[in-house]
Amino acid sequence: MKIEKLTDNKIRIIMNIDDIEKNTNDIHTFFDNIMNSQNLFLDILQKAEKEVDFHTEGCKLLIEAFSTLEDVVVFTITKYSSSENSSINTNNVLNNDSKRKLIVKRKNNTPSLKNAVYEFDNFDYFCDFCNSISKIENLNIDKLAKKIVLYNYQNKFFLVFKDINFKDKYVHKVFNILSEFAKFQNFSANFEYKLAEHAKIYIKNNAISKGIQYFV
Repeated sequence: MKIEKLTDNKIRIIMNIDDIEKNTNDIHTFFDNIMNSQNLFLDILQKAEKEVDFHTEGCKLLIEAFSTLEDVVVFTITKYSSSENSSINTNNVLNNDSKRKLIVKRKNNTPSLKNAVYEFDNFDYFCDFCNSISKIENLNIDKLAKKIVLYNYQNKFFLVFKDINFKDKYVHKVFNILSEFAKFQNFSANFEYKLAEHAKIYIKNNAISKGIQYFV
């Protein structure tokens, strides 16, 4: 299990199949019987408090979950103070001070627009993503979008997708895996222009397939 502090109010937990099976029979049982997993979340919160100083006492927690590969699950936990509670949907919130029903929302990380930008903190994360993608059998990554470019800008790496092919059967799996290693950025013409003007083109086209070819 890996716990990452994204902001003061948000953490991300990455769990593999071994972590899940310690608590339930399999990953499918884990999702189907999420009510039985409340103790698991309480254990996670205790670890998060110790490892990344994430304190949740007196807060309500929004928990989002999605599976990336067959053996990986990612949880995002966001805490809200009492002053913020009125603006959130309590159907997806765990009250940390009670035994109320816990509901976890599966999250779809596929972008809804034809173009998208993802930000990697460093090049190693991009290589790790390419390594994960390379394990998908029969995937033709170049069919995922008309153009995929990797930029280097202000010590970050930006993967830009143009004309995403939503008909490709692997598109949801690829973007779910991508969200494990990079942060989604709202695509805009101004941001694309800024990258074109000021960023260094690291891989001009077919960035993922070339990343797999040269760095995996």
